[in-house]
Amino acid sequence: MLALDELDVPIVGAPLAGGPATVELAAAVSEAGGLGSLAGALRTPEQLEADVAALRARTARPFAVNLFEAQRRPGDPEAVARYAAALAAEGLPLGEPRHDDDRLGEKLALMVELRPPVVSFTFGCPARPTIDRLRAAGCAVWVTATTPEEAVEAAGAGADALVIQGVEAGGHRGGFDDDAPGDYGLLALLQLVDAAVAVPLVAAGGIVTGRAVAAVLAAGASAAQVGTALLRTPEAGTSAPHRAALAADGRRTGLTRAFSGRTARGIVNRFQREHADAPSAYPEVHHLTTPLRAAARVAGDAESINLWAGQAYPLAREAPAGEIVRALADEARARLRELAAGA
Repeated sequence: MLALDELDVPIVGAPLAGGPATVELAAAVSEAGGLGSLAGALRTPEQLEADVAALRARTARPFAVNLFEAQRRPGDPEAVARYAAALAAEGLPLGEPRHDDDRLGEKLALMVELRPPVVSFTFGCPARPTIDRLRAAGCAVWVTATTPEEAVEAAGAGADALVIQGVEAGGHRGGFDDDAPGDYGLLALLQLVDAAVAVPLVAAGGIVTGRAVAAVLAAGASAAQVGTALLRTPEAGTSAPHRAALAADGRRTGLTRAFSGRTARGIVNRFQREHADAPSAYPEVHHLTTPLRAAARVAGDAESINLWAGQAYPLAREAPAGEIVRALADEARARLRELAAGA
């Protein structure tokens, strides 16, 4: 079971489910002294088992596996049907919308068997018996929270650490209820959560520089989680049109449900603008739009895919992941030394 203070550097790689996450990226982050993450979501249990084996063949250092907590209720079927009809009218290739739990039960059993040092959860807090089961197997359990109330609930359920996600973060909002996604900025949220719970905190959202790492450490976090900062690394599975959009850095980001049916932050493109009325229905909308997004990636069409990115994405650079992790840690240390000397 991993404690945050055991890491050589206080940097956690975000799980980046849906394509950017790779074994190579997780290994590079861990080898640089941080904590690499595997995306267990949107992978079959068989694929996830192979990923864990491949990662362990590449590094003996600690790593995390992230899972999506099962959604508490399906989306409104009429709203999903209306959205599907609107997309079909555009002649887009679509999948079949369906509600499922991403084979979560099988993945939990696999985690008990494989015993990764950390199992992290997004989209909800596991029940206390689930957390106890994982901890008994030697896994530290982390839960993502976007509000103080979620943080208190997760700490009460026995979480070993909380990933505190500010609204600046790229990709999906990791909170418990998509009908009321947390909209706190990271700095305000860190202060509120730090005052409310007594478990270690991992700060996430808009962290792309070492100075930002220093800022969240000064604000009470034990580590910083970075995702957008790693999207342009050669180890990441980021698609070519997504990489190009990140490098262009000329557009703002915004929150949308258009691609998955769950609120997420991405660089605003045509599809995101035109489908601002997408329903709150994950994973139904995710399954619905999977074929159209896959086709758009093959075609190099950046206007029809999810361009997940945090608000500070223009500062992300193209470099090996290990180099980025080490640079973030070095810059954070230097900035904290400067501040200490000044004080």
